[in-house]
Amino acid sequence: MNKKIKVNVVKNVLQANDLVAGRNRQVFKENKVFALNLISSPGSGKTTLLEKTIPALKPEHKSIVIVGDLQTTRDADRLSDQAQQAVQINTGMSCHLYANQIAQSLSDIDLKGADFVFIENVGNMVCPGEFDLGENAKVILLSVPEGDDKVAKYPTIFRVADLILLTKVDLLGALDFDLKRVKEDLSKLNAKATLIELSSKTGQGMDQWLDWLKAKRTEGIGRQARFATE
Repeated sequence: MNKKIKVNVVKNVLQANDLVAGRNRQVFKENKVFALNLISSPGSGKTTLLEKTIPALKPEHKSIVIVGDLQTTRDADRLSDQAQQAVQINTGMSCHLYANQIAQSLSDIDLKGADFVFIENVGNMVCPGEFDLGENAKVILLSVPEGDDKVAKYPTIFRVADLILLTKVDLLGALDFDLKRVKEDLSKLNAKATLIELSSKTGQGMDQWLDWLKAKRTEGIGRQARFATE
């Protein structure tokens, strides 16, 4: 397969994905739910964050969770008691979720009465940023133990971020992590994205995170498919 054919194949895959993502977005809009795509490397604290977030949003707001992992239902099991519904998608060998997987999950989900849909993507800092799922916002998690060079190394996901959560900031004093470097790298890639320093362990930044969620849902911001017109 030559380079031109490879490029065309990738372009066709993205275009097909965006068509389904658009339909997903319409479903979210019709049901008045705010959908978020949570992207990060494995171990950044996505599931722990949701364990803290979903109860904190109650009773005012109800949440549904869609979890992507290669195998097991462990994360969905952890969230099933807090969420209105928790659905697990096992991708097998795929390193990210596709819009059609979300569409299939939505056919089995009752969105009635829900305010938020949290999509916990497969742990990966590369390809999830290219695939629109129909979400209203992309939230990128970067944890302190990962190091302060990840923004520069993995620019794709940070460029498309609506919000960046720097997690596990309670470890800042214990690890060699240059916060100024991270902020400088982010300012070059995506100056519009909000950065929240957060610790699910101590609660630092949680109020700011919850306020952001509620404000964005109230605004009713619908994220347009990034690659549909490219």
